[in-house]
Amino acid sequence: MEAELAALAASGATTLVGLMVSETWAQARDRVARFFARGGDESSVGEELRMSRQELMAARAARDELAGSDIEAVWRTRLRRVLLADPEAAEELRLVLAELDPDARNNPAGSVHNSISGGVQNGPVFQGQHFSGLTFGGSGAVPPEQGAGAV
Repeated sequence: MEAELAALAASGATTLVGLMVSETWAQARDRVARFFARGGDESSVGEELRMSRQELMAARAARDELAGSDIEAVWRTRLRRVLLADPEAAEELRLVLAELDPDARNNPAGSVHNSISGGVQNGPVFQGQHFSGLTFGGSGAVPPEQGAGAV
Protein backbone atom coordinates (compact mmCIF):
# COMPACT_ATOMS: atom_id res chain seq x y z
CA MET A 1 0.00 0.00 0.00
CA GLU A 2 2.86 2.39 0.77
CA ALA A 3 4.24 1.96 -2.77
CA GLU A 4 0.86 2.98 -4.16
CA LEU A 5 0.80 6.07 -1.92
CA ALA A 6 4.36 6.94 -2.92
CA ALA A 7 3.39 6.71 -6.59
CA LEU A 8 0.32 8.87 -5.98
CA ALA A 9 2.44 11.44 -4.12
CA ALA A 10 4.94 11.51 -6.99
CA SER A 11 2.18 11.95 -9.54
CA GLY A 12 0.59 14.66 -7.42
CA ALA A 13 3.86 16.55 -7.02
CA THR A 14 4.58 16.39 -10.74
CA THR A 15 1.11 17.69 -11.53
CA LEU A 16 1.38 20.39 -8.86
CA VAL A 17 4.71 21.69 -10.17
CA GLY A 18 3.39 21.57 -13.72
CA LEU A 19 0.37 23.59 -12.69
CA MET A 20 2.55 26.16 -10.94
CA VAL A 21 4.02 27.23 -14.27
CA SER A 22 0.77 27.02 -16.22
CA GLU A 23 -1.87 29.58 -17.06
CA THR A 24 -4.37 27.70 -14.88
CA TRP A 25 -2.38 28.09 -11.66
CA ALA A 26 -4.58 30.86 -10.26
CA GLN A 27 -7.61 28.55 -10.35
CA ALA A 28 -5.67 25.51 -9.15
CA ARG A 29 -3.89 27.25 -6.24
CA ASP A 30 -6.96 27.61 -4.04
CA ARG A 31 -8.03 23.99 -4.59
CA VAL A 32 -4.53 22.74 -3.79
CA ALA A 33 -4.31 24.95 -0.69
CA ARG A 34 -7.62 23.49 0.58
CA PHE A 35 -6.29 19.97 0.08
CA PHE A 36 -3.07 20.63 2.02
CA ALA A 37 -4.76 22.68 4.75
CA ARG A 38 -7.21 19.83 5.43
CA GLY A 39 -9.54 22.15 7.32
CA GLY A 40 -6.71 24.25 8.76
CA ASP A 41 -5.16 27.55 7.73
CA GLU A 42 -5.42 27.77 3.94
CA SER A 43 -3.67 31.14 3.83
CA SER A 44 -0.37 29.80 5.19
CA VAL A 45 -0.44 26.92 2.70
CA GLY A 46 -1.33 29.42 -0.01
CA GLU A 47 1.73 31.47 0.93
CA GLU A 48 3.96 28.39 0.76
CA LEU A 49 2.55 27.58 -2.67
CA ARG A 50 3.13 31.18 -3.79
CA MET A 51 6.74 31.07 -2.65
CA SER A 52 7.33 27.69 -4.29
CA ARG A 53 5.90 29.03 -7.54
CA GLN A 54 8.15 32.08 -7.35
CA GLU A 55 11.21 29.88 -6.78
CA LEU A 56 10.14 27.55 -9.59
CA MET A 57 9.67 30.41 -12.05
CA ALA A 58 13.11 31.78 -11.13
CA ALA A 59 14.65 28.31 -11.53
CA ARG A 60 13.04 27.90 -14.94
CA ALA A 61 14.24 31.33 -16.05
CA ALA A 62 17.77 30.42 -14.95
CA ARG A 63 17.43 26.95 -16.55
CA ASP A 64 18.21 25.44 -13.16
CA GLU A 65 16.64 21.99 -13.43
CA LEU A 66 18.05 20.90 -10.07
CA ALA A 67 16.20 23.67 -8.23
CA GLY A 68 12.99 22.70 -10.01
CA SER A 69 13.50 19.07 -9.02
CA ASP A 70 14.10 20.13 -5.42
CA ILE A 71 10.81 22.03 -5.33
CA GLU A 72 8.99 19.00 -6.71
CA ALA A 73 10.69 16.78 -4.10
CA VAL A 74 9.51 19.06 -1.28
CA TRP A 75 5.89 18.80 -2.41
CA ARG A 76 6.18 15.05 -3.08
CA THR A 77 7.38 14.55 0.51
CA ARG A 78 4.62 16.74 1.84
CA LEU A 79 2.00 14.88 -0.17
CA ARG A 80 3.34 11.54 1.04
CA ARG A 81 3.05 12.69 4.66
CA VAL A 82 -0.55 13.81 4.15
CA LEU A 83 -1.41 10.48 2.51
CA LEU A 84 0.20 8.45 5.28
CA ALA A 85 -1.47 10.49 8.03
CA ASP A 86 -4.96 10.40 6.52
CA PRO A 87 -6.13 7.32 4.60
CA GLU A 88 -9.07 9.26 3.11
CA ALA A 89 -6.69 11.81 1.59
CA ALA A 90 -5.67 9.41 -1.20
CA GLU A 91 -9.11 9.41 -2.77
CA GLU A 92 -9.39 13.17 -2.34
CA LEU A 93 -6.00 13.65 -4.02
CA ARG A 94 -7.08 11.46 -6.93
CA LEU A 95 -10.16 13.64 -7.35
CA VAL A 96 -8.10 16.84 -7.13
CA LEU A 97 -5.65 15.54 -9.74
CA ALA A 98 -8.46 14.53 -12.08
CA GLU A 99 -10.05 17.94 -11.60
CA LEU A 100 -6.87 19.96 -12.15
CA ASP A 101 -4.68 17.95 -14.53
CA PRO A 102 -5.58 18.87 -18.11
CA ASP A 103 -3.77 15.79 -19.44
CA ALA A 104 -5.88 13.53 -17.26
CA ARG A 105 -9.06 15.12 -18.61
CA ASN A 106 -8.06 15.28 -22.28
CA ASN A 107 -5.98 12.14 -22.58
CA PRO A 108 -7.37 9.34 -20.46
CA ALA A 109 -4.89 6.58 -19.77
CA GLY A 110 -5.00 3.61 -22.04
CA SER A 111 -2.81 1.32 -24.02
CA VAL A 112 -1.50 2.11 -27.46
CA HIS A 113 -0.36 -0.37 -30.05
CA ASN A 114 1.31 0.78 -33.27
CA SER A 115 2.40 -1.38 -36.15
CA ILE A 116 3.73 -0.62 -39.58
CA SER A 117 3.48 -3.40 -42.10
CA GLY A 118 3.21 -4.09 -45.77
CA GLY A 119 6.78 -3.96 -46.98
CA VAL A 120 9.36 -1.22 -47.23
CA GLN A 121 8.36 2.14 -45.79
CA ASN A 122 10.23 5.16 -47.17
CA GLY A 123 8.91 8.04 -45.18
CA PRO A 124 8.44 9.48 -41.78
CA VAL A 125 6.24 7.86 -39.19
CA PHE A 126 4.40 10.09 -36.71
CA GLN A 127 2.85 8.86 -33.52
CA GLY A 128 0.38 11.08 -31.74
CA GLN A 129 -3.22 12.07 -31.41
CA HIS A 130 -3.84 15.16 -33.53
CA PHE A 131 -1.90 16.33 -36.58
CA SER A 132 -2.70 19.07 -39.06
CA GLY A 133 -0.87 21.02 -41.71
CA LEU A 134 1.81 18.39 -42.36
CA THR A 135 3.84 18.70 -45.53
CA PHE A 136 6.25 16.10 -46.83
CA GLY A 137 8.81 17.22 -49.38
CA GLY A 138 10.27 13.98 -50.72
CA SER A 139 10.54 13.06 -54.40
CA GLY A 140 8.72 9.81 -53.89
CA ALA A 141 11.52 7.84 -55.55
CA VAL A 142 12.49 4.56 -53.91
CA PRO A 143 16.24 4.27 -53.23
CA PRO A 144 17.75 1.59 -55.54
CA GLU A 145 18.97 -0.58 -52.65
CA GLN A 146 15.38 -0.87 -51.41
CA GLY A 147 13.60 -1.14 -54.76
CA ALA A 148 11.94 -4.09 -56.48
CA GLY A 149 15.13 -6.05 -57.26
CA ALA A 150 16.77 -5.58 -53.85
CA VAL A 151 17.90 -8.64 -51.93
